[in-house]
Amino acid sequence: MPTDTEFAALAEPFRPELLAHCYRILGSIHDAEDLVQETYLRAWRGFGRFEGRSSLRRWLYKIATMACLTAVETRARRPLPSGLGAPSDDHRVAVAPREPSVAWLQPAPDALVGAVGGAVAGAGDPAAIVAGRTGVRLAFIAALQFLPARQRAVLTLRDVLAFRTAEVAEMLGTTTAAVDSALRRARAHLAAAGPVEDDLAEPDEETRRTLLDRYVDAFSRADPDALVSLLRADVELEMPPVPTWFTGRRAVIGFLATRVLRDKDLWRMVPTSANGQPAVVVYERTSEGEYEAHGVEVLTLSGARIARITAFNDPGLVPTFGGTPGWAGSRAALPRPPR
Repeated sequence: MPTDTEFAALAEPFRPELLAHCYRILGSIHDAEDLVQETYLRAWRGFGRFEGRSSLRRWLYKIATMACLTAVETRARRPLPSGLGAPSDDHRVAVAPREPSVAWLQPAPDALVGAVGGAVAGAGDPAAIVAGRTGVRLAFIAALQFLPARQRAVLTLRDVLAFRTAEVAEMLGTTTAAVDSALRRARAHLAAAGPVEDDLAEPDEETRRTLLDRYVDAFSRADPDALVSLLRADVELEMPPVPTWFTGRRAVIGFLATRVLRDKDLWRMVPTSANGQPAVVVYERTSEGEYEAHGVEVLTLSGARIARITAFNDPGLVPTFGGTPGWAGSRAALPRPPR
C-alpha cells in the first residue's frame, strides 16, 4: 500500500475536476465534497490493486462516478425554483414561504472546482475556457438534474470531459452501444428542456468585473435605480429556498426596491465567482449593527447585461465560499473569499 505522501502526489492534482464531476451529477457542492472524500479513500485502499491498465485519472473517475450513481439512488433531484413552477411578472404578488423540505440546487465555488470545471483539452485556448465554463454553468447543472442519473454521468463523461465511448463503457461496466444510447437520450432531453448556454457572446473579464462592482455598489447604497441599466429587459430573479420567482426588469426592480433594498448598508457583498460566473457572498446587517452570513448570489450575464440573478439564501453556503458566519466591524474588515 502506498504511503499517504506517495498517493497524494499522484492523485491530489485531480481533486478539483473530480469535485466538479461529482457536483454535476449531484447538484450539491456539499454532497460532492463528501463523495470526493469517499472516492479518495476507496482509491487509497485499492491502489495496490491498480495495475495501470487505464490511466490513474480515468480510474479515479470510475470510482467517483460509481459512488455518485449509488448516492443518487436515495436522493431526489435538486431543482431551482424555475424548474418547479411559472414566474411572476408582478412584484406585488404574495411571496411563498421558504421551502426547506426541498433539496435545492447549490452553487459551486470556482476556487474549489476550477473556473473551467475540469475541461481537459485546449486549456490555453479562450474558446476552450468558455466551453469549460459552460460545463459548470448553473443553467447546465440545473438541466442535468432532470436526467436520470446514468444519463447525467454519460453526458458529462462524453460531452464535457471528452472521454471516448469505450472508456465510458469501461467506467460504467456496460457496453458501447448502451453508452451511445444513453448519450442520445440525454442530449434529446436537454434539447427539449431548452437552451442551457448563453445566447450572446461571453463578456470579457473587464466587463464582468465592472458589472459585478456596480451591482455590489447599488446594493450597498440601496439604490434600485442604479440597477436598471445593469439588467436585461427580460431579467429573471430566483431565490431558493423561496419557490416564488420573477421575470422582467419591472418586476425584479420592483421586488428589490420594496422588499430588499430597504436601507443603506443593510447588505454587504464580497465579490467572488461560482459556476464560471460572477458571484457575491452576501451578509446582512443585524439590529445590533453586526453582519451575519445570508447566502450567495450568482449572476448570469448576456453580453454586457445581467440576464439572471440566482440568490441562494442559505447561510450554510457561505463557509464553502471562504466566508465567515458573521463579524462586527467596518466594510474594510470584510472577509475576502477567493475571486
